[in-house]
Amino acid sequence: MNSFLSKRQRRELEQAHRAESSLRYGDRIKTILLLDAKWQVSKIAEALLLDPNTVRRYTDLYEDGGVERLCSDEYEGRSSKLSSTEEDCLKEELRRKIYLCTNEIIAYIESNFGVSYSQSGITYLLHRLGFSYKKPNLVPGKANPEAQRAFLRQMKKLKGKKKPEDKLYYIDGVHPQHNSLPSYGWLPRGEEVKLKSNTGRQRANISGALDSETHEVIIQEDTRLNAETTIKFFKSLERKNKSANTIYLILDNAGYYKGEKIREYLESSKIKLLYLPPYAPNLNLIERLWKFFKKKVLYNQYYQTFAEFKNACLSFFKKSNLRKHKAQLTSLLTDNFEIVSA
Repeated sequence: MNSFLSKRQRRELEQAHRAESSLRYGDRIKTILLLDAKWQVSKIAEALLLDPNTVRRYTDLYEDGGVERLCSDEYEGRSSKLSSTEEDCLKEELRRKIYLCTNEIIAYIESNFGVSYSQSGITYLLHRLGFSYKKPNLVPGKANPEAQRAFLRQMKKLKGKKKPEDKLYYIDGVHPQHNSLPSYGWLPRGEEVKLKSNTGRQRANISGALDSETHEVIIQEDTRLNAETTIKFFKSLERKNKSANTIYLILDNAGYYKGEKIREYLESSKIKLLYLPPYAPNLNLIERLWKFFKKKVLYNQYYQTFAEFKNACLSFFKKSNLRKHKAQLTSLLTDNFEIVSA
């Protein structure tokens, strides 16, 4: 049998399977996924302890009404227990408040509409209404969209008028902590997978500069980040770009980028600071590099000693290593910025 699910349908089924607490309905979902993976009906029946005719019946149910029809009993699948007005009220409530589990939604429906739902029934009602179980995206609570747009307009003008020998860097500090960061990954089902952790709180303090055009990365590691280490980093950028008339640095409002010492140094420096709007890390291109770095070096990784941990962090930014990720970084580090709103 050929694959027949679209990417959206397969993703919907996988999400439904993760949310499903009923083994019976879970097997129905697995049946469709395995058929799409080109398993023979006889093999699926053998693996899931089903009759081949049952496998075919599950296929008919899915083709008849999708996930909701597949995982609802006959009497539940024909029509909704809620009126269209009640469904609209439920959708409004789910947009207003994030519910952590289906039991809370079941209680809300029973309290407000006098209707009872099973776990499987509510799961597939939610899917039909266009909801899925996922995490929200974090955005700064005080983000100002207009300030972000104004900054991007300013940057467009700057890039149009700056001289070829001038440089523009996105800079920022990152402070990875010597501890394991658990993250999503493909793990054996039914087995507890453990990730070792550390009890220490040591951090690596890294200043970074990302060339807006070449994507070259310059870093400096210090015991702490303050005005003195920031000036030291500025000097290294000036030494590297002796032919530039002006070195523009796009940066956030961290305390070590401001203050009297910084202002005094800039009076005789070719560096010009361009501060991002408050609460707008989305406009700092190097933030994407930090996220990529954490994914490759920190997530689901255990480093027994701080020395091993720090070496792994600093080694990631070596040119020879970054070249291995060139294709991914080229795609990631584009001037395609999203405006975020609280």
